[in-house]
Amino acid sequence: MTLLRRPRGRIARLLVAGMALVALAAGCAHLEYNERQLTFLPSKDDARSFAGVPAGAQDVFVPVGDPAKTERMHAWWWPGRDAAAPAILYLHGAHWNLTGQTRRIEQLHRFGFAVLAIDYRGFGKSDGELPSEASVYEDAQAAWQWLGLRQPDPALRFIYGHSLGGAVAIDLAARLSDHGEPVGGLVAESTFTNLADIAAALTAEWLPTRLMLTQKFDSVDKIARVKMPVFIAHGTSDRMVPSRFSESLFRAAPAPKKLLLVDGAGHNNAMIVGEREYRDALAQLFALPQLAADGPSVLTAHARH
Repeated sequence: MTLLRRPRGRIARLLVAGMALVALAAGCAHLEYNERQLTFLPSKDDARSFAGVPAGAQDVFVPVGDPAKTERMHAWWWPGRDAAAPAILYLHGAHWNLTGQTRRIEQLHRFGFAVLAIDYRGFGKSDGELPSEASVYEDAQAAWQWLGLRQPDPALRFIYGHSLGGAVAIDLAARLSDHGEPVGGLVAESTFTNLADIAAALTAEWLPTRLMLTQKFDSVDKIARVKMPVFIAHGTSDRMVPSRFSESLFRAAPAPKKLLLVDGAGHNNAMIVGEREYRDALAQLFALPQLAADGPSVLTAHARH
């Protein structure tokens, strides 16, 4: 009897496994949609802290996508003090929209940049519903083309991304490098190596996240292809995305590069807490002396070449 039960048991397990695979295949589209809902938290509403568009910034709409059914991204374009000002593309993270980004945008403008800050499709006043990894990459490329018409000097065009926006920025930088397009530099703040790593860090290391996730955001492989100066910043007290991920990205990035770990800063305030160090690092790495803070540069011991 025992000899007969074992084959039947194996057959039963195979049948169950086969049924599970069929169910998984049938539910893949639903699974991907749910994953995108967890990855992106787009909001159409203004942040509670929003006090209005920064004075001098302009509401603009950037076309993106299939020309036959063109959608538009809402953006703020904040020109610099003069036409020769360096221009930076601002790519925010997975939460909120432009109305929750004013502090960092204002700070970059105060540093001396002209700023183009976009809401991906699905966020804020932009067209579209739920974003995907592919759609935010497409949005960043369309915004980069738009910025090129406002600042024609590629040495004065820069890419900035915060949190998940850092992954979008790294993807854009890698694509531009692959095509030999010159760029002034890349700034990635409070970001991660890839989505599976951050998912494991926030859940359990033993879960098969790499097999389950369809949205990859594989920055650690892409950053090795980047052919431009790379500045990576992270708060040492970031509880959402540990700073070790930025250290891994820094090791993978080619030179010239700089890593700034800001003591005591969390996920959203590294630029604010480490303002002087941050600004001086940008000026030195990107050879933009006009960005340097007044007086001698005082880089912390955590700012490493």
